Amino acid sequence: MILNLDPHFSPCPDLPQINFNLFTFPGGESHIRIVPIEGSSKEITISHRITSFNKLGELLIATDALKRMGITKINVVIPYFPAARQDRMMTAGEPLTVKIYTDIINAQNYNRVIVFDPHSEVTPALLNNCEVIDNTDFIKKAMEELPKELLLVSPDGGALKKIYKLASSLKENKVVECSKSRNVNTGEITNFQVYAHDLNNRPCLIVDDICDGGGTFMGLAKALKEKNAGKLYLAVSHGIFSKGLEALSTVFDHIYTTDSFKTIHQAKNFTQLKLNSDILKSDTLNN
Repeated sequence: MILNLDPHFSPCPDLPQINFNLFTFPGGESHIRIVPIEGSSKEITISHRITSFNKLGELLIATDALKRMGITKINVVIPYFPAARQDRMMTAGEPLTVKIYTDIINAQNYNRVIVFDPHSEVTPALLNNCEVIDNTDFIKKAMEELPKELLLVSPDGGALKKIYKLASSLKENKVVECSKSRNVNTGEITNFQVYAHDLNNRPCLIVDDICDGGGTFMGLAKALKEKNAGKLYLAVSHGIFSKGLEALSTVFDHIYTTDSFKTIHQAKNFTQLKLNSDILKSDTLNN
């Protein structure tokens, strides 16, 4: 059985759904009432899109309620792991935010914690009983309608290990490596480099885990065009799009993401794939 705390995100709609009422008291406190579960199920999966500490709190109160109902084995699906980008201390006075989230989640003693394409290896290293679902099946689905002569583009050094593993899974031989520079104090990104002499007008698919404001991809698109790239495509596992999609849509012929962070109903040159059991291939989801 599954408890989907976010009504717009359902990773396994075929599983029996647990009914509940999630609400907020006038004082600002989140609260939940779960409808009594019929039968003798002792294993429940909770899914939730956690995009704030408040959303984390909703997961925690649901977990506590299930435990008090006698549920002894609880799995959790967290498609976008919060603060995964805050996985190192760049300047003095900053917190290691990802560890704050993982410590809280570890304290719940979940049977399994399923995350989709985390930003780095730090998150699964800090999480107990973590199962990582990579982006291979998501990218496969995106590529179904893209040109066959596509080049895979790694936006920076941090993405190299992932993209070569992806290329191996997809049996794609050609990867274009890129880099950028970031000011750790201001966050400004500059100096985009494409390590290819001539892309020969071939279509390029930039693959990354997160798109926030989109500045990285706008700058990289310009650098790719300077190296004679053909049509440009973008596939990101987690689409935050804090500055919207309009500017990105003028540069990329098509943008692909999943509904791991939020649901986007309609946009130009844009496809949002649902994270369901086709992509989140996990034994837990099929229980």
